[in-house]
Amino acid sequence: MSKDQNKNKTSVALLLIDVINTMDFKDAELLARYTEKTADSIASLKVKAKAAGVPLIYVNDNYGLWQSDFKKVINYAACANGQHLVDRLEPEDDDYTVVKPKHSGFFSTPLSSLLKFLEVRTLILTGFAGNICVLFTANDAYMREYDLYIPSDCCASNLEEDNEYALRLMKGNLKANTNPSTELDIAAIIEQATQRQTLTSYDG
Repeated sequence: MSKDQNKNKTSVALLLIDVINTMDFKDAELLARYTEKTADSIASLKVKAKAAGVPLIYVNDNYGLWQSDFKKVINYAACANGQHLVDRLEPEDDDYTVVKPKHSGFFSTPLSSLLKFLEVRTLILTGFAGNICVLFTANDAYMREYDLYIPSDCCASNLEEDNEYALRLMKGNLKANTNPSTELDIAAIIEQATQRQTLTSYDG
């Protein structure tokens, strides 16, 4: 394990779900109304998280490209209708990438193993669509006892009312903090997650 990998163990991770997106599906034009503004919010949060040493994990649909790596997924999205998202949110060399076959980032992926390796206890979820892949991932994360932050300005769905309903579900049923990203204190989130990890280790 390299020093850089060890350095990124902050007990918190930022997940970017399906942000590398083809925008080539039924009713994509509905989601497209919100993607640029949401992508800008995610990009700003990404900068804050990186500055605090929080690891970034891209959890992305494989779009049926079963023999592809993440670079091919990026190229595929850029060649469809997702160039504006690639321009804003393309992963950097030190980011982690996970390719998923279905809605949840945990289903048939190594995400759980990666989070365990990074010693993560708290997840900040962002991406598209809020009422599908973000919600499914949040459900599975909650069942695995992660603390959740899902900034309301960092996820979008085809319809605004569907996105708001998903956020209410995640706040009410999954105990997620859904305050906008501008109100998140990354340092405080890291401190709280680290304290929880210490208490859990002590109890164990």
